[in-house]
Amino acid sequence: MTPVGPSVYEGLAAFRLALRRFLAFSEAATGAAGVTSQQYQALLVIRTYPTGAIMIRELADQMLLQHNGAVQMVDRLVAGGLVQRNHSPTDGRSVLVSLTAKGAALLEHLASQHAKELLEQEPLLAESLRRLRHIGRTHNAVEPTAQNQRRTR
Repeated sequence: MTPVGPSVYEGLAAFRLALRRFLAFSEAATGAAGVTSQQYQALLVIRTYPTGAIMIRELADQMLLQHNGAVQMVDRLVAGGLVQRNHSPTDGRSVLVSLTAKGAALLEHLASQHAKELLEQEPLLAESLRRLRHIGRTHNAVEPTAQNQRRTR
């Protein structure tokens, strides 16, 4: 195994700093809006789902949650008036989750704030990603991963 050089550590540290700054902003913005970061992420997942309504199982998959954890989160979002449950028109056993007008308005507000913050953090994020790409190319050239070896065969 090739030792990790200082530039790898610096690149990883810079990238993690950029992520931490953005996540700290996100925690503050979502908290001020009365939701958790995870609930905001759920609203994003629901909004970007092609049909605008998602089964809880699919939401759990997208959120990397256990099914029961997704159910509990949806319960809280329903209680807050941000999402609604409806029975699937094609499968009466399935429940679809979609945004309410209140949820859509909150998501619009938070997404706008997050996009603005990303643009403000863009120089640090871009530089961090540039460093990581360079590190990845350099590191892969020295020691290809098993996945890269399979691609070249």
